[in-house]
Amino acid sequence: MNDIVDTSQVLVMLFLSINLLLIVTFFQKEYFYTTARYILFAVTLLSDSLLLFVTDILLVFIYFHVNIQVWLCIIICVVPLLSLTVTPVTLTAMTLERYVAICMPLRHGELCSTRNTMHGILIIHGLSSVPCIAILSTIFVSASLSFYTKYWVCLVELVLLQAWQHHLRSAVYQFQFLILCIMILFSYIKIMKVARAASGEDKKSTQKGLRTVLLHGFQLLLCLIQMWCPFIDAAVLQVNYTLYEIVRYLNFVVFYLAPRCLSLLIYGLRDEVFFQALKNVAYLGLYKRNIM
Repeated sequence: MNDIVDTSQVLVMLFLSINLLLIVTFFQKEYFYTTARYILFAVTLLSDSLLLFVTDILLVFIYFHVNIQVWLCIIICVVPLLSLTVTPVTLTAMTLERYVAICMPLRHGELCSTRNTMHGILIIHGLSSVPCIAILSTIFVSASLSFYTKYWVCLVELVLLQAWQHHLRSAVYQFQFLILCIMILFSYIKIMKVARAASGEDKKSTQKGLRTVLLHGFQLLLCLIQMWCPFIDAAVLQVNYTLYEIVRYLNFVVFYLAPRCLSLLIYGLRDEVFFQALKNVAYLGLYKRNIM
């Protein structure tokens, strides 16, 4: 168990450092923070960083058996509950942006302007807050005032007291992700049709967009599996608490950390413009370090 905890802490620090480097790179060029897909990419970076940071703290609390009052636990859990759905909804928005760029190039500048992107981010967070509000509402409806002053290990599974609350959470998540999967599949089919008809440079650009949509789809699949982790955790918790700790850490490494690696692959390495800017920031950082 100690090895798993140590490994997860190293991975979290590594990914947070990489995300910080990517965020710094994003703010280095005006082109990035005025272009829709890079703005949405930055939203996923911030959301993922918050999710990893808060979830890691909660896992450390579980490992050291730190008990906190339920009302404080609920406030802390708002961050991962919201961030958990912000990333997949943003991925879908990024896929739709690629769909507009490839299938409706003449309207791309108008539909994906900076102003519309900012409005889109508000819509993304509004849609992402629906599961969070639904879950919190079930807690407020079913719990007494004395419940909020109790000291517990901070777990959403323990805060949800009734079986129907778990079923409702499952239904909301699955419905949301069904809609997202349909939208990504729709975008992929439309882009694939354009790719078949394209030629020359257009075909090369379209094929690259198609691969990007596929990667976003794979990310969404991992996020969907991630949605099942709480239900696996809840089932294991009924069997054995020590086993629960191990399973929760393994789920964290495989299904929370792994999907975040793809963001680096898609924009940190595959995107030539961003990769060049990333190298410049990294070289500049190493140069300043050597001087000091």
